[in-house]
Parts: sequence; structure tokens; C-alpha cells
Amino acid sequence: MKAEIGDTGLQSTPKPSGNAPESRALPGDDAFLDPSNWGRLSEAATAESFAAAWLALQCAHVSAVRRGVVVLGKPAQGPYSPVAYWPDEDSGSLDLAAAAELAMLERRGVVRGRKQTPAAAGNAPTCIAYPIIVDELVCGVVAIEVEGREETGLRAAMRQLQWGCGWLEALVRRRTPTPRDRLVSVMELVVAALDHPRFHEAATAVVTELATHASCDRVSLGFRRGRHTRVQALSHSAQFGKQSNLVRAIGLAMDEALDQYASIVYPAADERSGLVTRAHGELAEVGGARAICSVPLPEGERIVGALTLERTQERPFEPQTVSLLEQAGALLGPLLETRRREDRWIIVKAGESLRTQLGKLVGPHHFAAKLGVAALIGVVLFFGYAEGDYRVTADATLEGAIQRVTVAPIDGYIAEARARAGDIVREGDLLFSIDDRDLRLEYLKWSSQKEQVLRKYRDALAQHERSEVNILKAQLDQAEAQLELLGEQIARTKIAAPFDGVVVSGDLSQQLGAPVERGQVLLEIAPLDAYRVILKVNERDISSLAVGQRGHLVLSAMPQERLPFAVEKITPVSEAAEGRNTFRVEAGLDQVSDFLRPGMQGTGKVDVDRRKLVWIWTHNVVNWLRLRVWSWWP
Repeated sequence: MKAEIGDTGLQSTPKPSGNAPESRALPGDDAFLDPSNWGRLSEAATAESFAAAWLALQCAHVSAVRRGVVVLGKPAQGPYSPVAYWPDEDSGSLDLAAAAELAMLERRGVVRGRKQTPAAAGNAPTCIAYPIIVDELVCGVVAIEVEGREETGLRAAMRQLQWGCGWLEALVRRRTPTPRDRLVSVMELVVAALDHPRFHEAATAVVTELATHASCDRVSLGFRRGRHTRVQALSHSAQFGKQSNLVRAIGLAMDEALDQYASIVYPAADERSGLVTRAHGELAEVGGARAICSVPLPEGERIVGALTLERTQERPFEPQTVSLLEQAGALLGPLLETRRREDRWIIVKAGESLRTQLGKLVGPHHFAAKLGVAALIGVVLFFGYAEGDYRVTADATLEGAIQRVTVAPIDGYIAEARARAGDIVREGDLLFSIDDRDLRLEYLKWSSQKEQVLRKYRDALAQHERSEVNILKAQLDQAEAQLELLGEQIARTKIAAPFDGVVVSGDLSQQLGAPVERGQVLLEIAPLDAYRVILKVNERDISSLAVGQRGHLVLSAMPQERLPFAVEKITPVSEAAEGRNTFRVEAGLDQVSDFLRPGMQGTGKVDVDRRKLVWIWTHNVVNWLRLRVWSWWP
């Protein structure tokens, strides 16, 4: 049989009928251990001779093998074709070709043709095939045809093929660089570019590394400046003359590739490509007879530079190598261009940025940029001439216009508490009382003393003892004064509301029986019909305020209500709070609403006058800068 594997699969043509060879040069282990077979394997110079020697060893190690074949091709691409047969004069069979094709299709070992009945299993041929897979890509297949055998024998033969395919996998890896190898090569170039902080060092390292990987005599890197490409780095050269004939020829070759937006290979493998290679030919004459390849470096949708590689004429650039260079250029282009831009002087960066933006505004296209600049100019002009209401904003607190404090009239203990913070009270309502039992006992004591002195006073009058009458008269006045004082103190133990209002602070319901001292503040009461607004104005805005200015108050509890007020007093004393210096400004409300309560907080805005909007929005920053400049200026 003659077998060939192409793009469409494994195709077989039957050979003239005949018996399979039944004699082997050295059957069994003797052939496997024959030094000549191993010598052929170690001395193999080509893939075909290596596969033939390997197949001979495998077929010698597996007993009862009739024939075998090794099929190889490009990974996952093909075409696949037989590279070795065993015996050498054999050309395969239809069953062997079918088993090989099935193994490649299913990407696993297969066994075909084995009969299931014991009677037919004697001499029935069985085909065993195992695919060669490298990095998840099918690179070929090995298939052998053995005489019918038991399950254990077939398993051993399949295991031997599976172990032995490692030799062929190593052969494929040496012959064909895998995508992983290509990725490693590209990543090594990227690492070389990232390993240096300066552009020139990074570019030199990249071209030197690329010259080593691609086996090139010289690799050049250039970037487009205006209409021409300037050479920035040469492999294995830290410095070079930028005006030399060789460097100019390399730059023209790069221009030729960039102008045509394509990779150029010289000498061209396909004359029908239609690419102009005149500059590359001149470079070959200047640098000697060489094979040249120029690959553009893209950055997004534009081309920023090119790589030019030179080899000896005996080693032309293959399409596979050009594809690898294009992949490397796609990664290195944006990276090196970014390094080049960052390594420029700041004046150059600013000039190029300004030139780019002006080009967008003056040149064609870029309608959005032109519209944005026009809108920005219009906004600046509008806010430069437009005016608005300038208001001073400050945190505000609502307080009662008058605020009465209730204190302990005497030393004693809290006996009763009927009001606490938040309660609304009416004039005359009892707020709290102090225990008066000690005072009443003292009152009874002085009352009895008064009666005793009064009896003595009457007896002295009756006996006309004038001196005794005067003494008793003084004692009687003392007792009456003491009783009057105790009566007044007893009356003061019950504290009533002085007017209609709300208790602002204080809660004695939790202090029943607690001792209090005379003059101790216990409750605070504010009226419900008279309030004032306390504004905490920042010191940078206090100069804009004056008595009589009007404004509006918005409380946190009622954000939908705007309460008008007028500034009544600006205190000249500042307060430091929350890291800023503020002044206390008092204002009176024009009208009082039922929902108002002392202690409410919000935001107040005082109307000053009309000023330009640009000044309103920037005056705080301008004043801050003025102050900083003044403090820094020597």
C-alpha cells in the first residue's frame, strides 16, 4: 500500500495483494538490543532517517508486528505524509491508514480490526495508532499492524507506542518552533525593553537581543520624524555616526517599508508581491551582499517606526520568521514609542503637544476639538462679563430672642419635676419643686419661739418693766423676720414658668431626690414667638457684611422653606472652631412659623450685591494665593 496524508486527511491506495512478511532480521528483544539499530538512531541526520530508526526499534520491541508507519507534518496545519515505513520495502495498508487517520482525528490512541470472538482472534490483524501531540497541536501519528492477540498484549503494545512517542515529540520540537517558543522569544524582547529606564539603553538592548534570537548580523531601530525615519539604535553598537552612508541607507530602507505600510523582504521570495525594494537593494550594496527584512512598528492605527534586520545572503528570511518579527513589532512599537516620548526634554514635549493641538484646530477634521475650543471660549467670555448675586454663606443656628434660666433658689433636694427639655409650657405652669419639709419644721420652731417671746413681752408690759420690754421687743422682731424669710423660702420651692415658651435644656425627671445648690442652673426656657438667627461667618467673608443686609435661612428640618431675615448685629469677637476662625453675626427673622424651635440648624445666605460670576467663583482662590505669595515673599 502507498499512503499519503494531505490537508484533507489520510488517503490510501491498495497495493497488490500479497502476504505480509513473516521473517524479521532480528526478531524480539535481540533486534531491540542490536547496537546497529541504536547507532542508526543516534547518527540520524534527517527527520526521515531518525523516524525510520525509531520505528525499527519500536517494531523490534513489540512482538508479532507485521508493519508500521510514521506520519509527520506541520503542527495542526499539514500536509501530513509518511516519513518512515517498517519494513523498508513495505508501503502500509488500508486498515493501517484508517487507524492512523482516526487517531489524528480523535487525538487519542485507537485500536481497530480486533475481532471479539475467540475463534476469530487467532490470526486477525489488529491496527494500533497513537497521535503525536506537541503543545496541544497534532504533529503526526504512529501506526503499527500486529497479529491478533489478547487484551493484555494489545494494552502493552499501546503503552509502548505511547512511551516511545516522546522521542518523536522531541524531534518535532527541534524541527518546528512552537507558538510557545515564539511567545517566549517575543516576551524576552519586551523584558529587554522594560529592563532599562532610558530610551536609548532600552532600544540598544532590544535590537541586540533581537539580533541574537533571529541570528542576524545587524538589527537597526528607527522612528519616523516628519517625512523621514531616523535611526535610533544599532545592535551591538552603543554609538554610531548618524550621518554615515550606512545609517542613511538604513533610514531610506525603513522609509520604503513605512511608505508602503508593509513588511519588505529583500531579495523578495515572490516577485509578484508588487512591493518596491529599491532602497533595500541599495542598502544591500552598501552593506555587502545581504538578505534584508524591514518590519514596520505600529502604534494603534499609525506607524511610528521600523526594524531592519540583515543577514548573509545564504540565509534568507522565511515567511515564518517575518510573521514572528511582525508580532514582536506589534508589541515593541507602542512600548518603545512611549519610552522615547518620556525620555524627551519637557520643553520638547510641551512644544510637540502644542503643535499637535494647534494642528487639530487649524487643519482639517477634528470637528469635535474645534467645537470644544469654541464652546470653551464662549463660556470664558460669558462668565467674564455676566453678573450674578454675590451671597455670603454661613452655618446658622436658631435661638430664642430671650432665654430665661431657672435656678435652684435654696440648697435642697428635687421633690417634683413636671417639665423637661422639649416641653411647651404656659405662664404659671409648675416646672419643678424642691423638698420644703426642713423649712416648714424651721418655720414651726420660730413660730413657737415667737409665741413664747410674745407672752413674756405682754407680762413685762403688765409689770411696767421697760428694759425687759425693749429686749423682748427685739426678740419678737427677730422671730417675725425669721418667719417672713422662711415663708419666702417655702414659696420659692415651687418654680413656675415665667412666660409661654419651650424648655430648651434640662431634664430633672432623672434627678428626683438629688441635691441641688443655691444658684445652680436647672432649666432654660425660650419663648415660641421671638427668635434670632446666629450666623457663624468665616473671617474671609466678614468684611463683606454690614448691618441691615438681608438674606434667607434654610433649616435642615424644613429644606423647602426659605425664611427671610435681616442682619442686626456683627460681634467683633471671633471664635475658633473646626479648624477655622468665625465671627458671630445676629439676624432677626421677618416672620415666625409654628414649626420653628430653638436649636434648629441650617444654612444662611446673606445677599451682598451683584458682581461678575468669574469673580464670585474664583475670589476665594485668588485671595488664598495672594496671602500665600505675601507670606512667602522675602
